[in-house]
Amino acid sequence: MSSGQHPPSSPPSHSSSATPPQALAGLRVIELGQLIAGPFAGKTLADFGAEVIKVEPPSHEGGPGGDPLRQWRMCHKGTSVWWQVQSRNKKSVVLDLRTPEGRDTVARLIDEADVLIENFKPGTLEKWGLGYEALSARNPGLIMLRISGYGQTGPYRERPGFAVVAEAMGGMRHLNAEPGRVPVRAGVSLGDTLAGLHGAIGILLALQARHHSVSAEAPKGRGQVVDVALYEAVFNCMESLLPEYSAFGAVRQPAGSALPGIAPSNAYPCADGMVVIGGNGDSIFKRLMIAIGRDDLATDPELASNPGRVQRVAEIDAAIGAWTGTRAVAQVVDVLNAASVPVGRIYTAQDIAEDPHYQAREMLLGITSADGLTVQVPGIVPKLSATPGAITRRAPTLGEDTEAVLARIQPNKGA
Repeated sequence: MSSGQHPPSSPPSHSSSATPPQALAGLRVIELGQLIAGPFAGKTLADFGAEVIKVEPPSHEGGPGGDPLRQWRMCHKGTSVWWQVQSRNKKSVVLDLRTPEGRDTVARLIDEADVLIENFKPGTLEKWGLGYEALSARNPGLIMLRISGYGQTGPYRERPGFAVVAEAMGGMRHLNAEPGRVPVRAGVSLGDTLAGLHGAIGILLALQARHHSVSAEAPKGRGQVVDVALYEAVFNCMESLLPEYSAFGAVRQPAGSALPGIAPSNAYPCADGMVVIGGNGDSIFKRLMIAIGRDDLATDPELASNPGRVQRVAEIDAAIGAWTGTRAVAQVVDVLNAASVPVGRIYTAQDIAEDPHYQAREMLLGITSADGLTVQVPGIVPKLSATPGAITRRAPTLGEDTEAVLARIQPNKGA
């Protein structure tokens, strides 16, 4: 339970001394989850002022201990730079939940919390005596976010589930391919992030419901369980996939960079790269065709609305590609922006870091880690005018806040 030897966490360089009020100030969250989905929900709450206490395991059998994300991908002095994104604004407490002492201590932390976030396999917390029934008997106002691969009920509930599988089961992976090619992943763990966002939304809904259930027995109101399945978070974003099948028996197929049934919307080659163009609004399509010198298509009555354009999408894409293919990306972007046609080049990390709009929107913020490395991390989303989010703490070292947090909890109440 060491608190670590590093200096106290300090605000990053962008923070000002006059911090505006934050929407979730005073909300206490215990985060038991690891890696991505649960911690992403915790990060979202922490960005808006919630006190998020991350409970991490100690080192076992010579391992590093803590959330495995601390060692994922590119590291500086043994700590992932990703850690600075996922765990900013959080506190770290080391407890061994495999021991009775650790479980008793975390239960006492939860006694004084508003929210518990966990993403263990269903049934794990119950085996430890930390299921919702036991915890809510001690703390009736507790809201418990439970993220798992397949949810807390149903025939698949006990299966292990990662985002890569959830994206496949949720329908996304099948569509993410060129026709006839092997489906590919997006390159980031979208299933986890979508589940984390749904979890954060669920917590806020449960907090609102709690406000309406205040009673003498539950002075803070009644909490509830927020059950988020990774595959369902993906499936919830699949637009018309299911209704098209149920109504017409249509099984949507991959279409590469195009958006089937909506035209034109695609990626197009330029002389020095590629651009993405969304010309699928009726008036936008006309402006696009005029901009590329195809007034004949702009005035063609068959192309005046989306259904007609879908029937002739190959012809339209060929016309756009013929025009973009002889021009540089910068020229295409300038011409189409001037015509009010949605267009953009395909950004790399370098493009993002150098973009003036990202900078103007404060989406590139600096954090100096405990080991002295200054990195840029994504800014706060969404933007609130009166109670904006902020980064007030760097990501903690393992167990950095153990002593300070445990010193303030109530004496053991017993199980």
